[in-house]
Amino acid sequence: MDASLNTLLMRYPQLVGMKADLRKAAELLIKTAREGKLILVAGNGGSAADSEHIVGELMKSFIKARPLDEELKARLVEVDPSLGVHIAAHLQKGIPAICLSSHSALMSAFANDVDSSLSYAQQVAGYGSEGALFWGISTSGNARNVAQAAVTAKAMGMAVLGMTGESGGTLKGYCDVCLRVPETETYKVQELHLPIYHWLCIVLEEMLFGG
Repeated sequence: MDASLNTLLMRYPQLVGMKADLRKAAELLIKTAREGKLILVAGNGGSAADSEHIVGELMKSFIKARPLDEELKARLVEVDPSLGVHIAAHLQKGIPAICLSSHSALMSAFANDVDSSLSYAQQVAGYGSEGALFWGISTSGNARNVAQAAVTAKAMGMAVLGMTGESGGTLKGYCDVCLRVPETETYKVQELHLPIYHWLCIVLEEMLFGG
């Protein structure tokens, strides 16, 4: 972790002041994944796209190969000798993660029937469990739907990882770790969020599948 973190900070020196929190965020994600718990990710606008991006890196191979266990490969072939061979050769291990921003039918139904600002919180209540993690992204830190999802997560015994701009907004008060990048303009905050979550996904993959 140290070598890759130092490389990140060399490439993005404006993040040097976040070194301790970056390490804590990586350790929190590693603990969650090693315990087989779910990672729930959500944001709005560009941060919703970032949420999709993060889950895409977690649920399939990112930098390293993630072949299935030989036992599962054998069971796949037992179920269907033809299809099983192809499936076993191409499936990859995933890190269980869900992007809450993706569920348009659920979100629109809940927004229409109940309260749009609680759509993420409703999903946390449905998917979450003690020991799982909510990863909330808000450039201002003040997105109400993300904050309410974080409150719900804490009430359920989940960890909360936040990614925000410089102030941290209201979200930082609910976070076990809040990664506050030293920018305030939305697009500049987003530009620094990307290398951070890429690094976190790389570290997580290395620790789980590094061999």
